[in-house]
Amino acid sequence: MRRTRQLSSRILISVVAILTVTIAIGFGLVVLEQRRGLDHQYQLRALAIANTFAATPSIRTAMSRLDASDRRLIRTLADQVQQETGASYIVVIGPNEVRYSHPNPKLIGKPTGEPVVALDGHSHLRVDHGSLGLSANARVPIWAPGGGRVIGEVSAGIPERQVSNQLLSQLPTLILYFAFALGIGLVASLTLARRLKRTTFGLELEEIAALVQEREAMLHGIREGVIALDRAGRVTLINDEARRLIPVGDEIVGHHLGELIPEGRLRDLLVGSLPGEDQLVLTDEHILVVNRMPVSRDGRDLGAVITLRDRTELEALLRELDGVDALTNALRAQQHEFANRMHTLAGLIGLGEHDAAARYALDVSSSSGGLAEDLRARIERPEIAAMLLAKTTIAAERDVELLVTDESRLADGGVETNMLLTIVGNLIDNAIDAAAGGAQPARVTVGLVSGEDGVAITVSDSGPGVPPGVAAQIFADGFTTKPAEGARHRGLGLALVHRLVHRAHGTISVEGSTFAVRLPVAAPGRVEVGA
Repeated sequence: MRRTRQLSSRILISVVAILTVTIAIGFGLVVLEQRRGLDHQYQLRALAIANTFAATPSIRTAMSRLDASDRRLIRTLADQVQQETGASYIVVIGPNEVRYSHPNPKLIGKPTGEPVVALDGHSHLRVDHGSLGLSANARVPIWAPGGGRVIGEVSAGIPERQVSNQLLSQLPTLILYFAFALGIGLVASLTLARRLKRTTFGLELEEIAALVQEREAMLHGIREGVIALDRAGRVTLINDEARRLIPVGDEIVGHHLGELIPEGRLRDLLVGSLPGEDQLVLTDEHILVVNRMPVSRDGRDLGAVITLRDRTELEALLRELDGVDALTNALRAQQHEFANRMHTLAGLIGLGEHDAAARYALDVSSSSGGLAEDLRARIERPEIAAMLLAKTTIAAERDVELLVTDESRLADGGVETNMLLTIVGNLIDNAIDAAAGGAQPARVTVGLVSGEDGVAITVSDSGPGVPPGVAAQIFADGFTTKPAEGARHRGLGLALVHRLVHRAHGTISVEGSTFAVRLPVAAPGRVEVGA
């Protein structure tokens, strides 16, 4: 495909064309103004000649008498002054419009055919289109010897060719000036073209337009949030997905993210004060993976690009899969235990120990249903009791004993059930993990006590406890002391618990390996997606 003209060439041609036109217009205006100025100067020269001639006493006396000798004197003096001053003509006109002097003798004594304008007693300047050609003309009155009245007019003219010759003598200077201005414009246009070329990284206009179209189609079509920042940290671009994932208003472009995002881990990651790749952030509605990458080209800092990935659904699926896997392992363990009991019972019957078989069956039945009945009697909410029973089985599969304290009593109502499931479930999961990695015997103790003012939750384990110095960070999004497991990000459970507790206006604290939560009655129970 034929390559279009380069941007630098377009700029150069456009600037040269504009400069040429403007300089040509400017040159014409300057020449016109110079011509007007020279016309006025020569009119003033003609005025001086006419005034001098009209003020001559002999001319005033001759015009007052106008006999034959006076007329000859007027012609003689007019011709003499004309030759001495270089004027084109000096014409003396009477009030009756009759010429008494003229360079053309045939016109002497004949009327001018136009009014004598100087009879009003004033001088008049103009460019005269007379029989001798163009001239800078001045007409002045001739006053009577005693004054008091005008008795004639003197019309003096300087040929326009003198004006043109002087103007032509000034043109080389004007042409040199405008040529110099054109040269400066050419240099400036070349500098501008090269600077624009560097600014656009050598891209042409069509390529820039195509990039803009592709950028718009890509940024607003992908399912990943993108925010572009300039070198000062101001937002220059944000796509639709980014607006959906983070709490910003419509007027974000041109502002700093620190002015729009509430204080917290998300703002620290977006403004770059908290470094790291694939940082996990928990918001009220989403679980986000945030990356902030600097952008540079040819050693120049161009700003940064922030990407936001929504892992809400994925994390929810992973947690659900973990729960299903744990329940599967628990059911498998129960199946093994049930098979062992059936084998024991069958052996006792085979040996003829019928009384022993009966006692064994009663013992197994009472031990299996005792925990469930006990939990159901003290925990009035069936969802919470079922979760505790399931967690007991899961903990047993990992050689961890899960105990519910004798003081635990949870009445129905008060704090919202979904919130309790999320908080207690996450705390127990973390406690089981800690106890399983600690010394034996491994144990997790759960306390649930409800009262008129709210619900108190305590979860402790036999593990090593929270490491010294990290108690203040343990509730931060993404913070964990556990190794990563494949695609799943750690550090969500406690962050979610902390967020829910604070939204419910409750309190949470940790001391060693014991977590204590207190939730007020009628706490709002909205649970984030993926909890």
